[in-house]
Amino acid sequence: MSTTNEKRQEYRALFKNNVKKRLVVDKIVHIIIFAFVIIAIIPLASILVEVFKNGISAISYEFLTAIPGSIGSGEGGIGPAIQGTLIIIGLASLMGVPIGVMSGIFLAELGDNKLARNVRFFNDVFMEFPSIVLGIFAFLVIVLILGHFSVWAGAFALALIMFPIVARTTEESLKMVPITYREAGTALGLKKWVITFRIVISAAKSGMITGILLSVSRIGGETAPLIMTILGSSQFFSSMDVPMDALPLRIWRLSLLPYESSQLQGWGAALVLILVIIGINMAVRYHFANGNGIIMRFIKQGVSTKR
Repeated sequence: MSTTNEKRQEYRALFKNNVKKRLVVDKIVHIIIFAFVIIAIIPLASILVEVFKNGISAISYEFLTAIPGSIGSGEGGIGPAIQGTLIIIGLASLMGVPIGVMSGIFLAELGDNKLARNVRFFNDVFMEFPSIVLGIFAFLVIVLILGHFSVWAGAFALALIMFPIVARTTEESLKMVPITYREAGTALGLKKWVITFRIVISAAKSGMITGILLSVSRIGGETAPLIMTILGSSQFFSSMDVPMDALPLRIWRLSLLPYESSQLQGWGAALVLILVIIGINMAVRYHFANGNGIIMRFIKQGVSTKR
């Protein structure tokens, strides 16, 4: 009995020592992770603080609604640029998001074949293309053929940037849905496309929305493709077949001017662009927060009717 008790005491001591070591290691890892999070946040926070500090003084009703004034005068605003940014992002999303989502669904649900592997490879390569290359491509296939700069060309160039990101994030989001969801739908006798659109997409909705918002944030600050496609303008939107202004273009042009007033307006435009992107992200997430988004309701109603 004494020998058994001694062994128990020894095992308890070893267990306590092991637990203490694990707790120490756990705390060290937590501290390291927290430190790296702080290191990652510092540059982002410094950028936001710098933009806010330099740009807040330029914000006014006239600045947000008026057309640009004469160069170096410090008058006018960025009204056409705000309008153009919202138009170009909306139109590019209408082009790029459906293609990206359907491509991601194909790769996730029917991706175990040679065609899907090739599509996945070229999608990954396409996602790494410099944006200026896509802008030049849109310039060659649309601007040169039509003979003029247009909103269509700019939206097409940005859609080329969007859809590889949306496709990749959609594929990964759908792959994270447990196989048991699909098996349960099959056991109920549902067709594969019904399972995908009614069950799998609903479960992966959060990740898909994150991917779409990531692509919107990416194109929201692109300047090079817009230089080659919509060129820029000092007037409000009037037609799809004429040049149009956008915040990235306006910021770029203002930053090139040597006047202090122009630099101030550039900081103000940068602050407005950040607020626009944040506003779009918050609005979309709020819209889909309770599963009541228009697109999701349309999908569910359509599937229910056809089933």
